[in-house]
Amino acid sequence: MKNGSEYVLVANQASTELGKKIAAELGVDFTPMIREQFADGEVYHAFPEDIGGKTLVIVGSTHNQESHQELLDLIQGGRYYNAASVNVLIPYLGYSTMERAKRGSFEIPKGVTRTRQIYRARPDFVAFVDLHSEAVLHAHGGEISTKHIWTGELVVDHIRKMNLGDFVLVSPDYGFSKQVAKLASLLNCPHTAADKDRFDTDKTIVGQISSVVQGKTAVICDDMIRTGGSIIQTAQRCLDAGARDTAVLATHLVMAGEARQRFLDSSILKVIGADTYPGTKSDELLDVYSVAPVLAKVLHRYLQGK
Repeated sequence: MKNGSEYVLVANQASTELGKKIAAELGVDFTPMIREQFADGEVYHAFPEDIGGKTLVIVGSTHNQESHQELLDLIQGGRYYNAASVNVLIPYLGYSTMERAKRGSFEIPKGVTRTRQIYRARPDFVAFVDLHSEAVLHAHGGEISTKHIWTGELVVDHIRKMNLGDFVLVSPDYGFSKQVAKLASLLNCPHTAADKDRFDTDKTIVGQISSVVQGKTAVICDDMIRTGGSIIQTAQRCLDAGARDTAVLATHLVMAGEARQRFLDSSILKVIGADTYPGTKSDELLDVYSVAPVLAKVLHRYLQGK
């Protein structure tokens, strides 16, 4: 971007590495926050330079309590020191699957309530990556610009380079099938969906799968992998239906608990995903691509008014 001195790009601690990649894509310096921790556990933050009148960009995934609170502090700090605008990129939104409460449950829909906390800190622009639900985009009064970034085009080359031969995309449930169909159109390949029913907080049952997978490599697609249970079940149903092999594509690789070992113990060839969830890197199981190019592109267009 031109006039790089007019921009200050920072990140919460968890998203520092991704923040550096985005800064490089934009051609601006990454600005490390000054952080200290007091003996009683309180955390000290300071901007290392005057941000008054400058465009502040904050990169911050909210995958845990500390990262969520730090993002709020950075936004409000930008307002306190009179940044010209405060622009937020959220690669991974915590609680994004909890966008509504079941009637009579009295549960708190934290996907909405926590996103409202971000909005009430008064950023000018907030972009999210591959949301589980777009409901959170509308959890404000209309005064904030929001953007939902789809990363599908980034992974097309990854899938083609895997030399999977004849393959089919599979959604683990009908709710995600629209996104899978969109990706399948880019890849010019068939797609299908499995039947899935949730019977507990982290437990699902995957039913039958279409015979369209027969003789092909089934690539199971989802927005995130948390425990991996439903995806591994879907992969097994694909094999039962005659699939030759299975692979997985999911943007947010949370991989909670024993998820990684479950995938290593399964017949799944590879798990493709993004670097949105802090600490995610390529290894013998994971094939990780960076969302930095698309985030930089979207931010640049917004700041240039395009």
